Amino acid sequence: YVYMSFKKVRNAHKTENTEDYLELIADLLNQNGEARIVDIAKKLDIAQATANKTIQRLHAQGYIKKEPYRSIFLTLKGQEIASNSKKRHKIVYNFLINLGVDNQTATTDSEGIEHHVSKQTLIKMDKFNKLKNK
Repeated sequence: YVYMSFKKVRNAHKTENTEDYLELIADLLNQNGEARIVDIAKKLDIAQATANKTIQRLHAQGYIKKEPYRSIFLTLKGQEIASNSKKRHKIVYNFLINLGVDNQTATTDSEGIEHHVSKQTLIKMDKFNKLKNK
């Protein structure tokens, strides 16, 4: 059973980067009306070349639309993943806040936990949040 957990964690690691990028692109589009590689690199504190390589992969996988020297946009497939990732993130963040974790720690911890939490645990966290906020 423990080895199944390892497999689940490894699989989550495979999708973390994609989910983080798509969520960030969605946030940039909502905040600024555009998402550019320079902005993505700055937010993630990485080199533009690194961001560009991932953006090319996301484009090839059908998650984003991009044209040279233009903003990056999410496809429907990319929007769905970004939306689901954002929902998970909010539930985990609110759960940690409701437990009494400070804002900065909840922000940092929720970013990692959101990728690894099971659907069953996420449902329980959401129920807890709703009970706590009544």
